[in-house]
Amino acid sequence: MTQATHTLFDHLLELRSRLLKAVLSVLVIFCSMIYFANDIYEYVSEPLLATMPEGGQMIATDVASSFFAPFKLTIVLAIFLAMPFILYQVWSFIAPGLYRKEKRLVAPLMFGSTFLFYAGIAFSYFVVFPLIFSFFTSVAPQGVSIATDISSYLDFVLKLFFAFGIAFEIPIAIILMCWTGFTDPKSLKAKRPYIVVGAFVIGMLLTPPDIISQTLLAIPMLILFEVGVFIASMNFGEKETDDIDDTDTAN
Repeated sequence: MTQATHTLFDHLLELRSRLLKAVLSVLVIFCSMIYFANDIYEYVSEPLLATMPEGGQMIATDVASSFFAPFKLTIVLAIFLAMPFILYQVWSFIAPGLYRKEKRLVAPLMFGSTFLFYAGIAFSYFVVFPLIFSFFTSVAPQGVSIATDISSYLDFVLKLFFAFGIAFEIPIAIILMCWTGFTDPKSLKAKRPYIVVGAFVIGMLLTPPDIISQTLLAIPMLILFEVGVFIASMNFGEKETDDIDDTDTAN
């Protein structure tokens, strides 16, 4: 009993150490970027400013929003940039309890999930933002002056960053589901029509209420679904067949 309690205590100490290292990495990155907070916000707001008509500008309606909006953005960016190190801490904590085969799969999945999350953010910034902001500014009624609040804009772009970052994790989710036996590639292919409908529904729920951003999220989700099914088919598609062959050989 004493040994079991001591082992649990050791695990809790290691978990605390890993969490502290993850938080410290975020703080270090944040402190190194806080001086450039306004420049970072200006860069993130560039897609909107570039589509505004002449004379259009962003405004701060709250007294402290001119300070807190760049501050909040810098914190979120620090978390994004620290994500590889945070995932490494997670990997270091769970790795001792994994089998060798599981270790070979989990490490690439963590690397792939980080890359796909960054890819989703980049796609939203370089592709989605210019399109939807051009659309929004072009349909403004005659005589309406466009002056977006900086806090509202930040909430809007962070929502899209998270939406596209999470949506781009679809291949990882499919691989994990097939790996754990929750589903298989054949079943996923059979459910393809429902996946198409679900992608547009999710796009509607995660993005602003316009057909452009909804479609720009749904189409990559469908493409990534096919990529995930293809990768899962290569790695897990023959699992059932192999099990049957092993059973026949044993008999």
